[in-house]
Amino acid sequence: MTTEKDFSPLTPNIVRALNDKLYEKRKVAALEIEKLVREFVAQNNSAQIRHVIQILATEFALSQHPHSRKGGLIGLAACSIALGKDSGLYLKELIDPVLNCFNDSDSRLRYYACEALYNIVKVARGAVLPHFNVLFDGLSKLAADPDPNVKSGSELLDRLLKDIVTESNKFDLVAFVPLLRERIYSNNQYARQFIISWIHVLESVPDINLLDYLPEFLDGLFQILGDSSKEIRRMCEVVLGEFLKEIKKNPSSVKFAEMANILVIHCQVSDESKSTYDLIQLTSMTWMREFIQLAGRVVLPYSSGILTAVLPCLSYDDRKKSTKEAASACNHSLMKLVTPEDDEDDEESQTKSSPPSDGTPSKKEGDLNDSLNESQESVGFSNISFFTPASSDRSAVTLDLDGIVQVLDRHLHDSSTGMMTRIAVLKWLYHLYIKTPRKMFKHTDSLFPMLLKTLSDESDEVILKDLEVLAEIASSPAGQTDASGSCDNSDSKTELHIPCGVRDGQPVVVGSKVTDLSPSTPSMNSYFYKFMINLLKRFSLERKLLEMRGAFIIRQLCLLLHAENIFHSMADILLKEEDLKFASTMVQTLNTILLTSAELFQLRNQLKDLRTQESCALFCCLYRSWCHNPVATVSLCFLTQNYRHAYDLIQKFGDLEVTVDFLMEVDKLVQLIESPIFTYLRLQLLDVEHNPYLIKALYGLLMLLPQSQAFQLLSHRLSCVPNPELMRTVEDPKAPVKDKRLAQPHIDYSELLQHFDRVQSKHLEVRHQRAGRSEHPDRKL
Repeated sequence: MTTEKDFSPLTPNIVRALNDKLYEKRKVAALEIEKLVREFVAQNNSAQIRHVIQILATEFALSQHPHSRKGGLIGLAACSIALGKDSGLYLKELIDPVLNCFNDSDSRLRYYACEALYNIVKVARGAVLPHFNVLFDGLSKLAADPDPNVKSGSELLDRLLKDIVTESNKFDLVAFVPLLRERIYSNNQYARQFIISWIHVLESVPDINLLDYLPEFLDGLFQILGDSSKEIRRMCEVVLGEFLKEIKKNPSSVKFAEMANILVIHCQVSDESKSTYDLIQLTSMTWMREFIQLAGRVVLPYSSGILTAVLPCLSYDDRKKSTKEAASACNHSLMKLVTPEDDEDDEESQTKSSPPSDGTPSKKEGDLNDSLNESQESVGFSNISFFTPASSDRSAVTLDLDGIVQVLDRHLHDSSTGMMTRIAVLKWLYHLYIKTPRKMFKHTDSLFPMLLKTLSDESDEVILKDLEVLAEIASSPAGQTDASGSCDNSDSKTELHIPCGVRDGQPVVVGSKVTDLSPSTPSMNSYFYKFMINLLKRFSLERKLLEMRGAFIIRQLCLLLHAENIFHSMADILLKEEDLKFASTMVQTLNTILLTSAELFQLRNQLKDLRTQESCALFCCLYRSWCHNPVATVSLCFLTQNYRHAYDLIQKFGDLEVTVDFLMEVDKLVQLIESPIFTYLRLQLLDVEHNPYLIKALYGLLMLLPQSQAFQLLSHRLSCVPNPELMRTVEDPKAPVKDKRLAQPHIDYSELLQHFDRVQSKHLEVRHQRAGRSEHPDRKL
């Protein structure tokens, strides 16, 4: 210290006492200062008051000597007490030097600073609110102080400040939020606890609408939710729960769009090694579920991001049952938001929406994105998908269809995708083709190969959903294209004569060719042919798929796309199949399905009588391809009651190469004849005179068979054929022997026989070529 006059109006005794190492002497000096300041207040001498405060601050509180700093702190507190309600006029001068001591290396001095500030704040009460940010900043540092006494003192000051904020209606929330947003990313547990406690207090004050600023610090709250401290996680859960309740009460004022991406990021957090991540994911998924239900179409621009987060959760096991259920609810609610309105052209949507902005994000949006980026970097979420909304304007919400399709396609391509996720992806694709067919068909060419590949999935349910999507693609009117359309490719050059139905009484145009269509079948589009061609190619390349799932796939397609379309198209394609062995196998598969599946009941009835020109055309189409497999051709003749033609075919079997496989097929045909499908055929054996070729055809089969169980079965059946003389009645005089199919005007049976011969000649030639290249040709009997 220098001369005495440097500290006036402080007396030398006060100066000596303030510098003393004993607390009691410094306290006596503080009482003298209080008395002195009261006199100045009574005299309204503000100049002297400021001079005293300045001396205490600069010469004592900011001194290099520790005891002087302690004296300055207690002196400033005494000034505040003396000023009383007038202390608000000098708060900056009083608070700044005290806050500076919060950074002192001496824990005792930090404690005295905390005590001094407590007294200043206690006197000033609401007057300290304009200085709230600096007080909060100082307290946030003391909250993490290693000294327990300092922490205890800071907690007392903290409670006092909270009481003042709670009872006041002048809290400047706008000025506080930037500081809150900055400090909420602290990794210190005590600082986090301090932040959470303040958010909880501010949220509970009726006059403070913290919900309006929730987007500014929501990301930080989810960061804190992953804290290792159970107590901090519990506090954060409570705060988030209170905010969610408030959102449900006042959804109209909630900024859903500004918080959507925050939830998207945290919904994607998943790490088996960190259980706290499960809590973050469950909580954010719960929030997302409420957002979708409350905000409705406002969240549609964020749908691709939401799906990126939600879809993987659908395959979680029971260990994450709650998260899985919340994700399922999110997925279901989001799907319901997509409507036919979303299929409008972009120009139409723009006409209805407000004029576009200049594309420059607002300062608040920029700050929010910075916070989110900081969030990603701080926890290492480098693989999290972040999506920019197509539109966040409530009046001009648009569906992010391109983004959604990209996400769905990515999940289909990912081999690690769980079964329930794949099913959900396919449900989404089906829903989008139903609700937004015009826009979806722009993506069909890119989706189509993966949808075909998914038919090899291990799950029947996945295959079924996949078939539903493919069937919708093949039958949707939005898929109709002309010759220059996007559906054309090298495969579609194959001419197809497929009765795909009529629409509004007009035949469907396929390329430049108008096909005569059966009015009994629904209309298909260009993708139908592409689908059928590629499906058969897949069966050809993956024989195991044909063997294990072929019948299941074809039967389901018959339900989804009408059996006549499926069989007519496949028969037409197989007619031009170059791999004759595959063609024979495929015909055998189709024939078995035709004769045994309940789904084909209507088609069997249609073929049974051949009463119409359309049914005759269908029979001829099937027959030409069925010729790849002689036994299947005979069974088709039996089904359609073409018994004489069946007999003519069997007569030609003597010229064929009869292998073990051939005889096994005959054996299966005999078994089928005994099945319910051919009940009508067995009953026709009673009418011997009108069905002689049926009996002769069956005897022909009998003669082909070796002495086997099938031989015994068919022989026993034929032994039951009655004597025609015994079956005659008075009303049934001798009738000419004829086959009613011979009178069918729509079928040229001689030409069919010639076609059969040509096909079998090709098969024989191929077999001979194959036998010449192989050491083990088919064993011939």
